[in-house]
Amino acid sequence: MRNRTTFTLLLALLCATGIASAQTFPSRPIRIVVPFPAGAGGDFVTRLYTPRMGEALGQPFIVENRSGASGNIGAESIARAAPDGHSLLTVSSSHAVAQNVYKNLPYELIRDFEPVALLAYTPQVLVVHPSIPVKSVGELVALAKAQPGKLTFASSGMGSASHLSAEMLKMQAQIELLHVPYKGTAQALTDLTSGQLSMMFASQVSSFIKAGRLRAIAISSAQRSRTTPDLPTVAESGLPGYESGVWFGLIAPKGTPMDTVNRLNATAVRIGQSQEVRDLLMSQSAAEPLSGTPAQVGNYLKSEIAKWRQLVLALGLREE
Repeated sequence: MRNRTTFTLLLALLCATGIASAQTFPSRPIRIVVPFPAGAGGDFVTRLYTPRMGEALGQPFIVENRSGASGNIGAESIARAAPDGHSLLTVSSSHAVAQNVYKNLPYELIRDFEPVALLAYTPQVLVVHPSIPVKSVGELVALAKAQPGKLTFASSGMGSASHLSAEMLKMQAQIELLHVPYKGTAQALTDLTSGQLSMMFASQVSSFIKAGRLRAIAISSAQRSRTTPDLPTVAESGLPGYESGVWFGLIAPKGTPMDTVNRLNATAVRIGQSQEVRDLLMSQSAAEPLSGTPAQVGNYLKSEIAKWRQLVLALGLREE
């Protein structure tokens, strides 16, 4: 009888502790590291969500930009932080790629972090210079096969989303394209619009398209975008299964209590579903909000890491 009473008291104590933890979080300002420069896509998305999350949770979010090494410096700093929910990291598709590129990373996304929430997804638009006589992916593939290695594609750098999106197109369509990497998107678009290059996967190009300086032929997402409903996806243009885009989410150090993770997740999902945030994402970055439970976020991270592994190895991008 005594053992049963002791067990009951311990169980009640554990339940009370869990409830108290959920009720007291957050107990101080929440630090969120954005491993990208101020003004970048991940920074914009984070600063769109965090003031609203802070208001909902009753504590401010302090955003800290710690860019460098493809986002790995900021990621390492949060991997080592206390697992109490007061330290978070903005994670992106570039981190999933990095897991395959860098052999000796000081952290692992799955091993060292708790998945919290997905925030936003930005598809890329496949654009060509108007001098290129194609208006569809099918016509582009046919031209590339007729002139192997003659068509060029720009990217914002080796291993970037714009680079890997084009390489995925090359691999699935079995065509040859010449890669011209740049240190950033601005100069790449300048040379593309001047006619020095043939094509590029890029976001934020609607002004160039409207001005007739670029021609859009497809979008990289699995489904059509609300911003360009008449623009077909690459997948429906003859390459089924093709999907490539830039996504952003939140993760916390491994061991962060699940009640805290669930509260952060519910808050982020609720904010992402608000019409205000949906409209701002769409108008300012052509992005769509994402959602999902922490378990679904974890599965998504695993699938993204696996998706890029084959391409990274095929391209020889792995660094020792």
